[in-house]
Amino acid sequence: MRKYKIRYLPSFKQDLRDTKNYIADTLQNPEAAKSLIEEAEKAIMKRSEMPLSFEPVQLLYDPQHPYYKIYVKNYVVYYVVIDNVIEIRRFLYGRRNVETRR
Repeated sequence: MRKYKIRYLPSFKQDLRDTKNYIADTLQNPEAAKSLIEEAEKAIMKRSEMPLSFEPVQLLYDPQHPYYKIYVKNYVVYYVVIDNVIEIRRFLYGRRNVETRR
């Protein structure tokens, strides 16, 4: 099966870092933070085998590239596919209503 290249945007890295710090430091649960990051990485690697096989996110505006999402525990990874690259853009808490925002 063809694997796509993965590119992580700074916004994703910052989201992940903020989430890790919140869980590890504020909630004082470093093991849960580590587990979440490991699960996110596994889910992204698995999705890299078939990133277009899922339904795109319906947005209120028309982005240049359709967004897709990966659910990881209570969080969502948002990505787009550009040629043979999966661009990982955001890592957000799942209860945020981002589909209606620009």
